[in-house]
Amino acid sequence: MSRTPDLSRRTLALGLACAPFAGLLAVGPAAALPAADQALVNKAVAYLEGLTQAKGTFVQTDPRGVTTQGEIFLKRPGKARFAYAAPSGLLVVSDGNLVSVANSKLKTFESYPLGATPLSLFLARQIRLDRGVQVTRVSRLADGFSITARDGKKEAEGQITLTFSDAPMQLVGWTITDPQGQGTRVRLTRLEKVASLDDSLFVLKDPRNLRPGRSRM
Repeated sequence: MSRTPDLSRRTLALGLACAPFAGLLAVGPAAALPAADQALVNKAVAYLEGLTQAKGTFVQTDPRGVTTQGEIFLKRPGKARFAYAAPSGLLVVSDGNLVSVANSKLKTFESYPLGATPLSLFLARQIRLDRGVQVTRVSRLADGFSITARDGKKEAEGQITLTFSDAPMQLVGWTITDPQGQGTRVRLTRLEKVASLDDSLFVLKDPRNLRPGRSRM
C-alpha cells in the first residue's frame, strides 16, 4: 500500500479525506427528526455559524490508540489551519478553495477541493440543512450532546459524530468511524473566539514548486 493513502487516513478525523460527510448537518426530507432532536441540531448549526474566528489546541487519537496533538485556527468562511506538534510533521491548511496537507517527514504535499471534504462543515458561510447527509442520532450527555451523521445517499459507509458542551455551548470534539467500526477521535482541549487572525496563517504552498532559497511553507 502506498504512503499517500496512509496519510489520508491519518488526517481523516480532521475531515480531509472523507468526502461523503461534506454537508454533515444536512438533513434531507426523508430524515425527519423528533422536535427536541431537531432543536439541538439547530442549536449546533447556529453555534458553528457564529464561530467566525477561533484558535485552540487539539488531541487526536487514532484507532490504534496513538495520540498526536497540535494547534487549530479557524477563520470562516473558508479558512483553517491544523498544525501538528513534533514529531508528527503534518501541517493542514485550508485557504478557502483548497485544503492542502504537507508532511515534512515524508516530504509529501497533497491538495483537495474544500467543498469535497467535511472540513467545509466548519468553514461554510452558511451551513445548509437540505442536502446530502442524514443525522442518524442525537444523544444527550451529562454535560452536553452529540450529533451523529452518515452519507444520506448510502454511497459510502461510516459515520461522524460531533460533540458539544452545554455550559458554555461549545464544540468539544468529533469522531469519524470507518466502515470497519474503527474510530479516529479529535478532542479540542481549548477553543476560543478571537478578534483577528492573520491571513498568512492560511497560506500553504507546495514546496516542490518553489525555487531554491525561497520559503518552503
